[in-house]
Amino acid sequence: MPQDPTPIIIGGLPSQVPDFDPEETQEWLDSLDAAVDARGSERARYLMLRLIERAREKRVAVPEMRSTDYVNTIATRDEPFFPGNEEIERKVLNATRWNAAVMVSRAQRPGIGVGGHIATFASSASLYDVGFNHFFRGKDEGDGGDQIFFQGHASPGIYARAFLLDRLTEAQLDGFRQEKSKAPDGLPSYPHPRSMPDFWEFPTVSMGLGPLSAIYQARMNRYMEARGIADTSRSHVWAFLGDGEMDEVESLGQLSIAARENLDNLTFVVNCNLQRLDGPVRGNGKIIQELESQFRGAGWNVIKLIWDRTWDPLLAQDRDGLLVNKLNTTPDGQFQTYATETGAYIREHFFGGDQRLRSMVENMSDDQILHLGRGGHDHRKVYAAFSAAKEHKGQPTVILAQTVKGWTLGPNFEGRNATHQMKKLTVDDLKGFRDRLHLPIPDKDLEGGLPPYYHPGRDSEEIQYMHERRQALGGYVPTRVVRAKPLALPGDKTYATVKKGTGQQSIATTMAFVRLLKDLMRDKEIGRRFVLIAPDEYRTFGMDSFFPSAKIYNPLGQQYESVDRELLLAYKESPTGQMLHDGISEAGCVASLIAAGSAYATHGEPLIPVYVFYSMFGFQRTGDQFWQMGDQLARGFVLGATAGRTTLTGEGLQHADGQSQLLASANPACVAYDPAYGYEIAHIVREGLRRMYGPDAEDVFYYLTVYNEPIQHPAEPEDVDVEGIVKGLHLLRRGEAGSRRAQILASGVAVPWALEAQRLLAEDWDVRADVWSATSWNELRREAVAAEEHNLLHPEEETRVPYVTRKLADADGPCVAVSDWMRAVPDQIARWVPGRYGSLGADGFGFADTRGAARRFFHIDAPSIVLGVLTELVRDGALEHGVLRRAIDRYQLLDVAAADPGAAGGDA
Repeated sequence: MPQDPTPIIIGGLPSQVPDFDPEETQEWLDSLDAAVDARGSERARYLMLRLIERAREKRVAVPEMRSTDYVNTIATRDEPFFPGNEEIERKVLNATRWNAAVMVSRAQRPGIGVGGHIATFASSASLYDVGFNHFFRGKDEGDGGDQIFFQGHASPGIYARAFLLDRLTEAQLDGFRQEKSKAPDGLPSYPHPRSMPDFWEFPTVSMGLGPLSAIYQARMNRYMEARGIADTSRSHVWAFLGDGEMDEVESLGQLSIAARENLDNLTFVVNCNLQRLDGPVRGNGKIIQELESQFRGAGWNVIKLIWDRTWDPLLAQDRDGLLVNKLNTTPDGQFQTYATETGAYIREHFFGGDQRLRSMVENMSDDQILHLGRGGHDHRKVYAAFSAAKEHKGQPTVILAQTVKGWTLGPNFEGRNATHQMKKLTVDDLKGFRDRLHLPIPDKDLEGGLPPYYHPGRDSEEIQYMHERRQALGGYVPTRVVRAKPLALPGDKTYATVKKGTGQQSIATTMAFVRLLKDLMRDKEIGRRFVLIAPDEYRTFGMDSFFPSAKIYNPLGQQYESVDRELLLAYKESPTGQMLHDGISEAGCVASLIAAGSAYATHGEPLIPVYVFYSMFGFQRTGDQFWQMGDQLARGFVLGATAGRTTLTGEGLQHADGQSQLLASANPACVAYDPAYGYEIAHIVREGLRRMYGPDAEDVFYYLTVYNEPIQHPAEPEDVDVEGIVKGLHLLRRGEAGSRRAQILASGVAVPWALEAQRLLAEDWDVRADVWSATSWNELRREAVAAEEHNLLHPEEETRVPYVTRKLADADGPCVAVSDWMRAVPDQIARWVPGRYGSLGADGFGFADTRGAARRFFHIDAPSIVLGVLTELVRDGALEHGVLRRAIDRYQLLDVAAADPGAAGGDA
């Protein structure tokens, strides 16, 4: 692993350094002027570039070049020997191209019409083929192999290759995009591990998440190796991306961390077919040059792969740089036009403007000019680029490979703006495609019915070659394997402290969780497997106590004296640190969470990530990544700290979270809880560890919302209802006085308000209310929905009664639900609650004020709960209507300023 730190100053002219020898300086400047005058600016530019190159060889610091000429980075003379059989590989690729296109075309047959994309794989097929044949390591040797993030829209080509290798059947190809109707042969449209858990590893089609995830996967590989959890030294991360995809902020937003941590185990391959979904990426510009500048500026090694070998003779005779200048100045939109035009058009419009350029191609036919190709389609050039990327040390590498979208699919597809949306080949298209691929398919097979798949035969030299290459590289790719063993989980003793309660001390539920986490991390079996993740907020969450022991991961260690080094909880970085301090980047944190949470499959070593985020900046800001996490079958704990719309109210509108629990409910992989007390957290975490890391591990992740408001935590009752805590509802305290009955259901920080409302109802209104802790509205609803679905489909069986219905069956009086979330959160269970049901919630935008004022404004404080209960009793006919006005006046419920301001808003 590289140990040299990244230089703090990268390039820059020495403006403050005095010139100690002005005469020598002038001689150099005169020499440059003479070169320009005698040989022209192109020659002078070439000399300058060679000087910069030599200066770097001599380790002279010079300003970094942000972009280079629009030619291949690797010179022809520097290309390595190509070790494969190019003729056989061409046959393999042609068969793969055909089957990929036919699979999508057949999916458009009458009565199906499910769509698909052909053009992306057509442009990137050679890039994948070289990787499969020479670079991508499988998992057969017992390690994690390589991690490959396939471009989502290229999935038909990956399926087509798997078909040739007998990994998929013809029936499965015909089940493309028909996952349920063709089950068990249905194939998902894109890489979805949850749909194909033995095949795909990484979901990538939500564009921008692939590059982000690949960076943090490469970093997680280094983290696991540094901490001695797994040997990942041979694993390389490949991310295949689109140039249009690079417009997503996630694609380029975290490039610096890969360079800063010297992740030379990472290679981006950007398929630059110059097109987005509907048109050019940079019609008036040059996307490859733009990306080169951005990646170089971020500290990456850049390899441009632009032209195939047919350009080599032309570039070799370009002594004055005229051809290179033409390539440099031609915009992408024009290159796309050249991809769709004739050789005569290219001769006239590209080479014809200058007689010296025209003379370069005067001995070439129009057909030869037409077939001047792009580098991403040349196996030898691709191999040279991949090889250089693997050999490069100290930096991540990006390969910018120019291709033609829809390559080989024929003139109706290649380079067309609409090609991304084109899914069906006509008979003429099929015949032309077949001829271009030199496949032995007769016309009659193309003229009647569906076009056939092509397989050269299991004993053919092509198929044998494919199997040999994969065996040499350690197995078939993509493959997802789960080798991890269940963990030995801690017993009762680990949870004892947090179950004791806090006595007279008040702490927030955030701190209760941190206390439990500290005890879990001391466990000899699983302690080292915890991965702590936070976006620059460890101190806010009271987790700075972990700094001295767990330490913050930094591959270079701590090369400075910390400003707080004299303090007990000093900031401490270490190459073997356990804490990931990802800076102010929730997206980066979730990427780390996903990489750690899927390590049980990727590397066969389970990690237990604990990601703690601030208020709404988890599910709201990075919700797409949590969906990705579910797709990738990742496991772990997510803590929504400083939760609630009124609990963090000093922070105001954009920080007051009253909706994350509702957002979480939409994620099928997310098991969400809103606990009130430490002993509830203990049982929820224990159950989460069992479900995710025990003998029958499930592919879920746990989300707990915890708060920053200090409260007194009671000790665990002797008759604690563990099942109720885990399932989502348990009786906390029965009402002791009052002639009328009611039920209050509360979650999280609202439980103390409910208990206060219970007292007021008994003392002021003769109402005996039971208080229930609804630890999970979401899980109650999920179980009820499952019961209803079973009853719908199995009417002959005994009717299943939802848990919440059974739990409240004997509870007298109306129910009122309250939380620090919008009403839609507790309203999830309304239809299954027996009897009358009402809810209170913090709907609307948050604002900065005292907690008491905010809760009075949203009508969720204790007096408002009293009014809510009285309202439902009036509706039941148990009280007269006039009692409501008396309650409003008694508690001054219309006056926000009359509310007790409560504890300060910033407590952790």
